[in-house]
Amino acid sequence: MRNKVTIVGAGLAGPLLAIGFVERGFEVEIHERRPDIRRVPQSAGRSINLAVSARGIHALEKAGLWDAVSKMTVPMLGRMMHSLTCELSFQPYGKNATEFISSLSRADLNLALIHAVEARGVAVHFDSRVIAADFKSGDLRLRNERTGHEAAAISSVVIAVDGANSAIRSEMLRHTRLNFSQDYPEYGYKELTIPAGSGMERKALHIWPRGSYMLIALPNIDETFACILFLPFEGPDSFQQVELLGEVKRFFKTQFPDAYAVMPNLEENYAASPVGSMVTIKCTPWHAGGRFLLLGDAAHAIVPFFGQGLNCSFEDVTVLLEILDRRDADWPRVFAEFEQARKPNTDAIADLALENFVEMRDRVADPGFLLRKKVELLLEDRFPERFVPKYAMVTFHRVPYSVALSRGLVQNRILEQLCSGITRVEDVDLSMAAELIEPLAPLELS
Repeated sequence: MRNKVTIVGAGLAGPLLAIGFVERGFEVEIHERRPDIRRVPQSAGRSINLAVSARGIHALEKAGLWDAVSKMTVPMLGRMMHSLTCELSFQPYGKNATEFISSLSRADLNLALIHAVEARGVAVHFDSRVIAADFKSGDLRLRNERTGHEAAAISSVVIAVDGANSAIRSEMLRHTRLNFSQDYPEYGYKELTIPAGSGMERKALHIWPRGSYMLIALPNIDETFACILFLPFEGPDSFQQVELLGEVKRFFKTQFPDAYAVMPNLEENYAASPVGSMVTIKCTPWHAGGRFLLLGDAAHAIVPFFGQGLNCSFEDVTVLLEILDRRDADWPRVFAEFEQARKPNTDAIADLALENFVEMRDRVADPGFLLRKKVELLLEDRFPERFVPKYAMVTFHRVPYSVALSRGLVQNRILEQLCSGITRVEDVDLSMAAELIEPLAPLELS
């Protein structure tokens, strides 16, 4: 029993974690409440494209999967902004073409991970719902959703990677002293599609920023685009208003005219897609009884606006396995060290993701914002060890999220001083920049 691990959740981080355990000699089984996606179509709300970057790539490389997964991705070199008058402007993500994020279908990645974990001998039990957990013995009670049959899963430890609606976390709330908070923004989302042949630039994330709401589109390898409309639930320019009879077509034609022009099935597509909700979840402790651990969205769900949900969860996997290698299955110690290492960083990325939503929807078209971005790249070029843009720290490096958050605040103050009174990047006072940046400690970049 000492070497058996039960993982709850076969979404993304669960199978990746299972591969890491198998490579270390553990017996592993996975239980997933949803049906096998290979025999049942994806449910609505689960197909949003993912943005894979440095942290996620590192974890996939560790598992020997990145070479295969990379073939399913489309590189996005920057943001393509769409104005109300259909003017386009491109904002690169990084300092050069080597810094980009990759668009990837959630379903394609999920399938690849399930195939990979099963190829390593791991049994994945679908339609298997957790109905009770014993935090002293480590036992789970499970029910097969197709047959109604109930059974126990007995193992040394249980790792819950079962998402923002975690069944294990719900059991912890009932039976342990779990501190828990959840925050739902006043915004929802709908998933839409732009068919192949639109003529849109494929190596970019497209954004239609409109102040209090936005539309985005990520490229797929089949030349379609996965679109996400973010709107308030209620009020003016909201889902409530748009869904009135005839408003969908008018709203898109008025607010996103060039997107409307390449969405021939908009009204049918819109009607078939439910409005989804987003949530930020924070809780502590992440472990119970030395036998149970929450990981990924089960412990720290975040909104998607920094493209770090997947990357953060995969980094959880990396950190947990590194601690396990040091502590040799001393599970209470492993779990405690894991939470101590990760919680400050997951809290930080939760805050950064909310902040980035404001940036994406109403700052990206502002001339002052665009000037700051150019100045950031200039400072990174002149002071590469001490000044790295916050976006780059989060996305292109594995700088701890908490460091990116705190250092980003300091760098913002530096940018404010350097950009005050100028309108061109050529007018930056580099002598002042050197004085302001010198006190920053050199960064360890990975």
